Amino acid sequence: MVTDVLANASIYAALGPRIARGLQFLAETDLKGLTTGRHELDGQALFVLVSDYVPKPPSQGKWEAHRRYLDLQFVVSGVERIGCSPLDRLQAGEYDPEKDITWLSGPGDFLTLSAGQFIILWPGDAHMPGIDAGVPGEVRKVVVKIAL
Repeated sequence: MVTDVLANASIYAALGPRIARGLQFLAETDLKGLTTGRHELDGQALFVLVSDYVPKPPSQGKWEAHRRYLDLQFVVSGVERIGCSPLDRLQAGEYDPEKDITWLSGPGDFLTLSAGQFIILWPGDAHMPGIDAGVPGEVRKVVVKIAL
């Protein structure tokens, strides 16, 4: 897991060309004007999911992890908490290969992300996104899905 502000994105370009392209997209695109939903950058290899939502209470959160994709999650506006935990601290349910998701249960730690911050989550990083941080209002988030 890596978390930082978009102003420091150039530091992480060395992590790979798709990560670099995803960070460049975030830096150069009018993300507030982008329509919600899926936007293709390079077919199944690199695409973007844009969503607007009100963060939920922790009791409604679910741990998730992916195998085929890395998540680059960027908060455009608002504030949310996101849970993070190594997979080996959680108990995994069945993997859904069509959706590339495993639902998990168990303990984890939480951090707060606000506008301008991103987090990179590898397959070993279980996460629980979209959790209420005690700040009223909607969150706009862009998730760049990067095939491994």
